[in-house]
Amino acid sequence: MNTTGIALERVSQELPRRKRARQAGRVADAATLDEVRATLGSLPLRRDLLIEHLHALNDRFGQLRTGHLAALAQLLRLSQVEVYEVASFYHHFEVVREDAQGTYPAPPALTVRVCNGLSCELAGARALIDRLPQILGANVRVLEAPCVGRCEQAPVAVVHQRAVPHADASAVQALVAADTRFDEVPAAIDLAGYLAQGGYRLLRDCHAGTRDVESVIHAMEDSGLRGLGGAGFPTGRKWRIVRGEAAPRLMAVNIDEGEPGTFKDRHYLERDPHRFLEGLLVAAWAVGIDKVYVYLRDEYHGCRALLERELAALRANPPVPGLPEIELRRGAGAYICGEESAMIESIEGKRGMPRLRPPYVAQVGLFGRPTLEHNFETLYWVRDILERGPQWFADHGRHGRKGLRSFSVSGRVREPGVKLAPAGITLRELVDEYCGGLPEGHELYGYLPGGASGGILPASMADIPLDFDTLQPHGCFIGSAAVMVLTRSASHVDRAVDAARNLMRFFEDESCGQCTPCRAGTAKTRALIEHERWDTALLAELSQVMRDASICGLGQAAPNPVDCVVRYFPHELEGR
Repeated sequence: MNTTGIALERVSQELPRRKRARQAGRVADAATLDEVRATLGSLPLRRDLLIEHLHALNDRFGQLRTGHLAALAQLLRLSQVEVYEVASFYHHFEVVREDAQGTYPAPPALTVRVCNGLSCELAGARALIDRLPQILGANVRVLEAPCVGRCEQAPVAVVHQRAVPHADASAVQALVAADTRFDEVPAAIDLAGYLAQGGYRLLRDCHAGTRDVESVIHAMEDSGLRGLGGAGFPTGRKWRIVRGEAAPRLMAVNIDEGEPGTFKDRHYLERDPHRFLEGLLVAAWAVGIDKVYVYLRDEYHGCRALLERELAALRANPPVPGLPEIELRRGAGAYICGEESAMIESIEGKRGMPRLRPPYVAQVGLFGRPTLEHNFETLYWVRDILERGPQWFADHGRHGRKGLRSFSVSGRVREPGVKLAPAGITLRELVDEYCGGLPEGHELYGYLPGGASGGILPASMADIPLDFDTLQPHGCFIGSAAVMVLTRSASHVDRAVDAARNLMRFFEDESCGQCTPCRAGTAKTRALIEHERWDTALLAELSQVMRDASICGLGQAAPNPVDCVVRYFPHELEGR
């Protein structure tokens, strides 16, 4: 085979030119550089803090100006395209360009976001979205937003950073008129209160040698606790695997919680943050972790202020010497960052795009180091399991299943919310025993057992145990245990077709775009199901390609709602 070679001398001659080309582009003036420096304040100029820098600029100016991006690139010694591609990837950043006269458009005086997630849509969010622009005035921008993690309070609006539960037009209008923009800090148990309840005694026992590493990991294995973010990997086994890797080891904690229908992590965080932090620190001790990164979704503004306050209190009054550094990172509105490797990319200051595996994050994770990745709730139960014994956790359960599950229940039930119930409970039992039943005059029509990606099942299948591995034979999975209930009454039916359309619009919008099966598949599927008649053969072909070829769980699971409609609700498609 003939090939064309490139002389080494030619390469060496072109290197200076390539270096100069990389530095080409907009040159930031001194005034803009000073403006960016002043905005960043004491934030270190580190590549991995790029998203934090972008937040600082976006918070101050209400937008990300291209001049500021160029200045930031110069300060961080990055190419402008690296900064721009990160800024434009995340929903909560608004990149703007100047006009021919060098003037930037003024940001909206105020932005109101209305959740268009399925639970909020069932509760009347569409009418709110239509009504608010008519009454709030031209200076207030009204946007639709994907699930904001408050499904039990549906419908939900967010005035700048202030969540409005059970929102109606008058409540939103009153907050806008009062210029109420920021969430209150939740009234959670603080460090003093937690210590008074025996908090951090377990951590002290671990550091004092009263408990040894092997017994702690063995207890976690015996408990049967599995990852509660959705993947369900055995917790004790994960600790053992990462501990076996070479030091230094890192930890990444996922509180992104972007799966529509899920709000359990926020529920517990708003009430007892130190129970989570103690579990985190015990895990760090057992695995030998040098540094911990906590990734919190940007929609949880009050929780971020709470965590910042309690982490500061913990550093000022550490229960044991030598605590690992805990760094709180702020998400920027990207559902894909709930995937563990995409979250790691985001913590490193990059676009949140999933990595190809192997290697797995336990081997090569954050900054190339072995990384223990956990969901918030998994760590929340560590203290109870170790203090009460692993059998306490394993003894709970129904229908042959073991453990406890925190179900985020929303939709058509009398009492939505987080319900701590035995693993393996059925949907019918969960609604009747923990949610006060269905609203008057309603009967069960269907339900989503695992959030947006977990599929949709009919009422006739409401007696399946809800747990890991029990739903897969039916084309569904429990994931993060986000249960959304659909009903019918004399005046309405919550059609599965409409639910699938809502969910597929979400997946199309949230696909990171890295792989074609997901990027093109979600868009094509959404377009196909908007038609009155569905091309079920083509949808089945698309589904199979997405499952087989997508890089991560988003594309692999996105077809579930559509497949379930075809399989379990064919009557909705007949004669249309």
